[in-house]
Amino acid sequence: MSQDLPPVGGYGPVQYKRNLPVRGFRPGTYIIGMGLLMTYGFYKAIEAIHEQQELSREKQWSRIHLIPLLTAEKDRDLVRRTLANEDRERFLMKDVKGWKVGSVYNTDKFVKPTYVITPAEAEKPEKPIRTLYPSA
Repeated sequence: MSQDLPPVGGYGPVQYKRNLPVRGFRPGTYIIGMGLLMTYGFYKAIEAIHEQQELSREKQWSRIHLIPLLTAEKDRDLVRRTLANEDRERFLMKDVKGWKVGSVYNTDKFVKPTYVITPAEAEKPEKPIRTLYPSA
């Protein structure tokens, strides 16, 4: 019996490495792509922040420009309520001799009242005055 010997010229190379096809891009390409994507996202975020600031500034200026109109409207309402209150006082006190209508502040000049009676409050019963230091 004869011994097996290697073939003449030797055996062929043994394939121990996996032969898989390369999938996707190189890692550097992904890093550059993510950097570009993040740069675009930050650009849009900063642009949105600037837009919000501009809208906020516009809203503030619109409120500032509306102040005279709202003040005039409040003054007209105050005059209307004051005249209605004086008419009500004139009607209620018509039988009292020497009563001067609208003489709460003892002056002929118009004094802006420190309170306003609304129609809902005029129909309510008299409420007790609340003070900071109630008497015992």
